[in-house]
Amino acid sequence: MSKLLKPAIVLALISAVAASLLAFVNNVTAPIIYEYENAVLLSALREVAGDKEIGSQTAVNDGYVSNSFELKENGANAGYVLDLVTTGYGGEFTLVAAYDKDGAVTAAKLVSHSETPGMGKRFEEASNIGIFIGFGTDSNPVPESKSDLSAESTAIVSGATITFGGISKALAAGSAYVKAQGGR
Repeated sequence: MSKLLKPAIVLALISAVAASLLAFVNNVTAPIIYEYENAVLLSALREVAGDKEIGSQTAVNDGYVSNSFELKENGANAGYVLDLVTTGYGGEFTLVAAYDKDGAVTAAKLVSHSETPGMGKRFEEASNIGIFIGFGTDSNPVPESKSDLSAESTAIVSGATITFGGISKALAAGSAYVKAQGGR
């Protein structure tokens, strides 16, 4: 029994030291990571808002929409920027999208993701995620399948169908959210 006691104590001490070091590193890096993620989100919000002023944040937590920011132009409501969370091939990812008051997507940007390089990751490029711009109104809904796209846009989606589906569902939910706001 004493043969096992010494290695068990050593192993317990090593585990305790390792756990303490991990806790220390987490306490040091967590605020830095949080600030970085907020800076990336703020940059993306500014990018999709264009020349419009970003209003205050409203926590939504309704399906795909996690946060809403009213857009203002000359003091009046000009639409919304939404923080959207969805899933793709690589798991959960976040995008921000700007909408006019009618629910049409005016800009979108992938903020964080784990999508496959060369496939789903291609939606990082503004020209590729741009296939959704202008969609979202009642007469021109967000495309939810490849058959809703032009031949050129279908080529962008090819090989990234799951990512496309996640983005389109999130953007359609954002459009529905904006329409439910009634242009306020």
